[in-house]
Amino acid sequence: MNDTPGARLQALFEGHRLTPTQRRIAHWMVRRAADVPFLSSVELAELAGVSQPSVTRFAVALGFDGYPALRRHLREVAPAEPARAAREDAPAGAAAANEYQQAVHAEIENLRHLAELLADPAPAERAGRLLAASRPLPVLGLRAAAAQARGFAYFAAKVHPDVRVLDEGGSMLTDRIDAAVRAGATALLCFALPRHPREVVDALEYARAAGLTVVTVADSAFAPVARHSDLLLPAAVGTALAFDTACGPMLLGRVLLEAMCDGLPDAQARLEEFDARAAARGLFVE
Repeated sequence: MNDTPGARLQALFEGHRLTPTQRRIAHWMVRRAADVPFLSSVELAELAGVSQPSVTRFAVALGFDGYPALRRHLREVAPAEPARAAREDAPAGAAAANEYQQAVHAEIENLRHLAELLADPAPAERAGRLLAASRPLPVLGLRAAAAQARGFAYFAAKVHPDVRVLDEGGSMLTDRIDAAVRAGATALLCFALPRHPREVVDALEYARAAGLTVVTVADSAFAPVARHSDLLLPAAVGTALAFDTACGPMLLGRVLLEAMCDGLPDAQARLEEFDARAAARGLFVE
């Protein structure tokens, strides 16, 4: 089992009905799992962009007398991490990173957190099996997530016999889900990123009602799509720039491609066939 600080926090939150504000606090706590036991309620509130009383109410919702009791619990179960110790030991005169460097460092932290989550490969492996078995395989991603869906589908089509991208909303979206189900689809892969379009939530609800198993890559285990997903794999997005960065969700998509290939016995043969055709056509510049 995965026993990282982030995983322990997620286990603490499971089974609790959280408000949107509380889900936001939980999301930021997971992202900064190594630091949370040492943050005051004011610091956590500023980090999550909520009020200090909201942090107190969040702790009470988890069954603690208040935030100090929650923090004491976290200190008992999660000792200081090496990353935090390294930051505290940094030379006093070290130059502060500029805003662009800070954005890159934040994204690196997101990838480290993703690596921690993947220490337990079972969820990704299960997702790979579900996606490999679905013929056709619909891949949903709207607005900010459309690029992730298209990128996954581009590579997946090289090893999977029937991949269908659902990257446009509107009344046609449910029609295309219906068409996939009629053709034999058993699962749907969704990329869901902030800001979460209502159409995505509605589409996942519809897909599950139609009998599809929904696998979702989202920015957080507490995203609005969570309760409409059968299997959710979180990968945080960067928020340090004017527009979010999605290196984590993109990399997790590639991990799912790898896991899916493991469930497709003819994946390697399909790749070799594509390479042979591409060479014969002079498709790529050598």
